[in-house]
Amino acid sequence: MGQLTVIAFGGNALLDPDLPLGIDSQFAVAARAVKPIADLVAASAWPDRIVLTHGNGPQVGFQALRSELSKDELFEVPLDALVADTQGNLGYTLQRALREELLRRGLAHNVVSVITEVEADPDDDAFKEPTKPIGRFYTEAEAQILGSERGWGMKEDPHRGWRRVVPSPAPVRIVQLESIARLTDQRSIVICCGGGGIPVMRMPDGSIVGLEAVIDKDRASALLGVRLGAQRLIITTAVDGVYQGFMTPSAKRFDTLNLTELRALADAGEFPPGSMGPKVKAADRFLTHGGRDVIICKPEALMDAWHGHAGTRIVPG
Repeated sequence: MGQLTVIAFGGNALLDPDLPLGIDSQFAVAARAVKPIADLVAASAWPDRIVLTHGNGPQVGFQALRSELSKDELFEVPLDALVADTQGNLGYTLQRALREELLRRGLAHNVVSVITEVEADPDDDAFKEPTKPIGRFYTEAEAQILGSERGWGMKEDPHRGWRRVVPSPAPVRIVQLESIARLTDQRSIVICCGGGGIPVMRMPDGSIVGLEAVIDKDRASALLGVRLGAQRLIITTAVDGVYQGFMTPSAKRFDTLNLTELRALADAGEFPPGSMGPKVKAADRFLTHGGRDVIICKPEALMDAWHGHAGTRIVPG
């Protein structure tokens, strides 16, 4: 069936702080974000099959705030449903933007979004110690009330306030995997696993229930790539590659790393959990389970990184 590539980009790539918040701005930013992907599709050596995943952190935050502000008039929306809402919204935005960008180039590829549930293990240690911040900031007094009345885990962010924290369990199964695979086999460009997927748990009777949790988008993308048999995983981010001594005078960006070198850097504490850490873990998992390579780069450098002229390429070994 030819090469399959999973491209994961963050929710912040779909948000421009210089533009006013609103649907028009969201479509404008999406139109800009998909151009490098269209460049790749239009190239003569484009990967035969592409699957896109995306983050949704800022968007879930907006929806959570909207739900909270309207709670006296309407029902509040649980976190799994908020992820589903943003998956649908961003999926629509991205598929429309990419389809129209391709049509402008004379290309008529089918682009489709799949609302994707991702299972977590109910025994995951993440449920014992929530760490993923979501939503807006609160005062300490407000945090104490929310913790008492709603049972929310609350954590202080120095100098900014308190935020709700939820578990971030590892993804173990992608519920719609078979549908995604069939669509890629038909050469559709598939958008899925938005925000890491809708967090769900399978019950003993086989039914599925939603979770008040967030699944890391990069880890879900790695799992997706492994299960689909993808050869390449591309993770786009605000940083132009993998660094040693990031943000220090001696910072060094790597053009290429093998997995052994990457693990040594990780063991030395080079990749903090809140920044490059999840991406490195995703790269490790993908390569350990048969992936050919992982590229970490800026979104706008996608084509250059594809050809080895930007970003960091990580390989087995």
